[in-house]
Amino acid sequence: ELDCILVARDRQGRTCDFVPGRGPVTVAQLQQHLLPVLDKAVLLATDAATAYREFAKDHGIAHRAVNLRQGERALGEIHVQNVNRYHAVFKSWLIRFHGVASRYLPHYLGWIHGLDCRHLSTPQQFLRAALFPAGS
Repeated sequence: ELDCILVARDRQGRTCDFVPGRGPVTVAQLQQHLLPVLDKAVLLATDAATAYREFAKDHGIAHRAVNLRQGERALGEIHVQNVNRYHAVFKSWLIRFHGVASRYLPHYLGWIHGLDCRHLSTPQQFLRAALFPAGS
């Protein structure tokens, strides 16, 4: 099984990322990681994994799912392309390390999060982002 990387990203590029565990994301993992960072008034746009639907229903959060396996890319203005781009950039950036241990994934996410948001400009800020990621 592969490690799950959970990414919440809004249209302005504000990003929260987490490594909840291995395999598909579960409702319990969504409650632990997403519930504290989501506003109740948000429209949660996700892929078609059932855990998202159950999570949104349980917590009264508006939800729309884009079924990528059926070729859906967007439902009007609703899409998950910001998250897909973040995953793609992370995966391509991670290749240079020739594989990383699962236990260090949050540190690498902290590093790429800083690069993606362009708010890290000094070596100390990069080191802090890698050693003390926001979701850890």
